[in-house]
Amino acid sequence: MGDVITPDRSRQPVLKHVQVREYVRGLIEGAEPGSPAPSERELVQRFGVARMTVRQALDALVSEGLLERVPGRGTFVSRAKIDVQVRLSSYTEEMARRGMTSSSRTLLARVESAGPGVARALEIQEGDKVVHWQRIRSADGTPMCIEDAYMADSTVPEFLESPLPESLYAEFKRRDLMPTWGEDSVDADLARPEEADLLCVEPGSPVLRIARRAFAGNIAVEVSRSTYRADRYTLWVPICRPSNPVRGRT
Repeated sequence: MGDVITPDRSRQPVLKHVQVREYVRGLIEGAEPGSPAPSERELVQRFGVARMTVRQALDALVSEGLLERVPGRGTFVSRAKIDVQVRLSSYTEEMARRGMTSSSRTLLARVESAGPGVARALEIQEGDKVVHWQRIRSADGTPMCIEDAYMADSTVPEFLESPLPESLYAEFKRRDLMPTWGEDSVDADLARPEEADLLCVEPGSPVLRIARRAFAGNIAVEVSRSTYRADRYTLWVPICRPSNPVRGRT
């Protein structure tokens, strides 16, 4: 296991859940898959923080694929996962891959105060300034999704002080913040009346809601919530069979 690095408290304060997360990351570095991670009780006692703070730290490592939870047993160092490959790309890149021309129309672009969910996802304090950019994303002239993207104002300073970029990921690249990894969650739902009007579908039509958190290294650069019309969009996830399948499973 790696050496534990004690945060330098003389510099800018480090958020509690970040301290816990990086402490656990150091402990499990190089550990054998299946090794037990520190328990929530141990971490609460060591850092003197609330259990919710510890859970947030462990959730982040689970999301990164470094830890896995086994119901009734605890949290363990993850085993290598190679059967699902998720593509981290922008809407513009995805439409180009499909041979379609993408376009966007801005509905809202402003600086807001981060709510608890956005603040937690961007790893900032609640109430900190965030850029909220809402767009209708189209392909070959047909509305495909409504996208709300949130970025910490401190990460993308002066974002709204010049013409908005054609591509958010192109802007990230210009700022040396191109996302290198992330996590998506997908839910099936029905279009609300205001969403249906923007997407040119009937209210109650099926939609896919995709929430994304994208990172450039250790920096959470973007949190987005996109609502896709399901009649025109298929979520494509490439998968592969492991080279050494586990025996005894069907």
